[in-house]
Amino acid sequence: MPTSPIEPPDIAALALLTQRPPLLDVRAPAEFALGQLPNSFNAPILNDAERKRVGTTYKQQGHDAAVAVGHRLVKGVVKDQRIAQWREFCSEHPDAMVMCWRGGQRSALAQQWLAEAGLTQQRVSGGFKALRNACLTVLDNPNKNWWLVSGRTGSAKTVLIQDLDTSIDLEGLANHRGSAFGRRLSPQPTPVTFENTLAVEYLQHASNTLVVEDESRTIGRLGLPLAWHAQMQQAPVALVEVTQEERIEHIHKEYVVDALGEHTAAGLPASALQAHYEEAVSRIQRRLGGQRTQQLSQLIQQAFAGQANHRDWIRYLLREYYDPMYDFQLQRKLHRVQFRGSRDEVLAFLQSDLQSRSESP
Repeated sequence: MPTSPIEPPDIAALALLTQRPPLLDVRAPAEFALGQLPNSFNAPILNDAERKRVGTTYKQQGHDAAVAVGHRLVKGVVKDQRIAQWREFCSEHPDAMVMCWRGGQRSALAQQWLAEAGLTQQRVSGGFKALRNACLTVLDNPNKNWWLVSGRTGSAKTVLIQDLDTSIDLEGLANHRGSAFGRRLSPQPTPVTFENTLAVEYLQHASNTLVVEDESRTIGRLGLPLAWHAQMQQAPVALVEVTQEERIEHIHKEYVVDALGEHTAAGLPASALQAHYEEAVSRIQRRLGGQRTQQLSQLIQQAFAGQANHRDWIRYLLREYYDPMYDFQLQRKLHRVQFRGSRDEVLAFLQSDLQSRSESP
């Protein structure tokens, strides 16, 4: 018989999010694709077609008939293959916990079959739904002392964030550089997955201070939680000040050298990156205006054709679009700027501040 799930669900869910045990997620692939948790592995007890058939039977004939259909669909070789996949994962991760949508029959049955195969695994009480609700609770209550790292485009703010132990790299979790040109080759996570990962990352920080990069409400197509955006609108600001040429070099490396390398590794031509940047220009056309849009597009085309330096269009983009927009936005938060300096100076200041806070009673 399956062992009892962990109780109570609300406290247990928060504890599990903090502990981050490996999760054997036996939900169907379509469910997993909509939203998942860090450290989870999808090995369904029912695939999408089987789940649909069981669900239809449940609606038409009730619970017992649906269970019977499920057992007829998953038996023999199919059942053995799925158990073998679970055993392999649990053998590599002895502390893995079994999880389905609500912590009901699917995870209980998977747990029982694993026990019959000689492996005793706990299952998540309340399932994915309980952990998801706990994530939303965490995101709605970001009760830490916040610092916002701000600076003009190309100031390497993300690199600075990554050098701090008490920070969360929002762009990294969103898999997007945060600008109109910032889409990456691999897709962004779903909103549910992004929020879940954000909540889990938040719980990993024992410090009462959190440092994040100054972001807009959305990063690519993903929206920041409202409570987080509200915190960012009132947090003290550490301002990174870097020369234009340094910013151009940083952007050139990240958006040209590294991006072209990623495209080459993926078997894509440079023209694919050019098309992405020209599409990005079209998205900011309304703010740029017709003449500047045409000029920027021409500079990008010339650079990819080898007729001009990529730094030319980067410089033009900063001068005509990003710097004026940033300067306007900075005016509204000048009263919150507590420190300004070079990247190294801002890093040293934040590290000192975090150290002093940790030593205070």
